[in-house]
Amino acid sequence: MIQMAQTPLHVSAGYNNVEIMQFLLDWPGAEKVELEAKNMYGETPLHMAAKNGCNEAVKMLLARGAFVESKANNGMTPLHLAVWHSLRSEDYSAVKTLLESDADGSAEDNEGMTPLNHLSQGQGSEKLQKLLHRHLEEQRKRRAIEACSETKAKMDALENELASIVGLHSLKLQLRKWAKGMLLDERRRALGLKVGPRRPPHMAFLGNPGTGKTMVARILGKLLHMVGILATDKVTEVQRTDLVGEFVGHTGPKTRRKVRPLLIRCFICY
Repeated sequence: MIQMAQTPLHVSAGYNNVEIMQFLLDWPGAEKVELEAKNMYGETPLHMAAKNGCNEAVKMLLARGAFVESKANNGMTPLHLAVWHSLRSEDYSAVKTLLESDADGSAEDNEGMTPLNHLSQGQGSEKLQKLLHRHLEEQRKRRAIEACSETKAKMDALENELASIVGLHSLKLQLRKWAKGMLLDERRRALGLKVGPRRPPHMAFLGNPGTGKTMVARILGKLLHMVGILATDKVTEVQRTDLVGEFVGHTGPKTRRKVRPLLIRCFICY
C-alpha cells in the first residue's frame, strides 16, 4: 500500500473544500495545522490546491501565509503545477491568483524548466502565454528598479568608505570602476540576463608602514561582501610568524592551514 503521507489540509485543499480548510486552520487545539507540511512528493497543501485548479483553496492558503515559492521534490512550485492544470482544463484562475501574489515566473524546476517552458511544451493557449509573459515582464521591470535603488545605496556606502582615505586617488578610481562593474552584473541578473562569473580578485598592497594598506584592505573586504562575493566582511590579518614555518618544509602546510578556510576572504599579511 502506497503511503502518501498527506495531512487533512492536503486533502481538503486538493478538493477545494474551504469549509474544512477553515476548520483545520482555525483549530483551537494545542497542535496547530502545519501550512508547509509535505507529502511523499514534497508537495505542500498549496501545491495540491494549485495542481487541481482549486482557486478558492489557493486564495485561503496564501491569505494564511503559505509560501508561494515552496518547491516539491521535483523542484516544481505551485505556479508550475497550476500551469499544468490550466493546460488540461483551460481554467486560469489559480494561475492568476498565484501571479497576483507575485509568484516567481522565472523559477526553475529540477530540469531547468520554468512554468512558461512547460506551457510551451504543452502547446498552451495564447491567453495563458500572454498572461505569463506579461507577469514576467512586470517582474523584470520591478526587479530592475529595485536593483537600481540597491546599486545607488551600495555605491553611496562605498563612497563614504573611500572618503575616509586621504590621497590614493588612482586606487580610489580603480575601486570605483571595479565596484560599478560588479554592481552592473547584479542589475543584469535582476533583469534575467546571463552573466558570466568574474575571476576572483587577487591583490597585493605594497608600501611602507602607515601608508594605509590595512585600511584599504578592510574597505575592500566590505566592498566584496557588499556585492555578494564574500559571505562576510571579515578581514583576516596575519603576521609573518603565522605563515612561515620554523623548519624547512613547514611553511607551505602552515600557510595553507590559514588560507584554505578563507577561500577568497580578504587576507592581510604584514
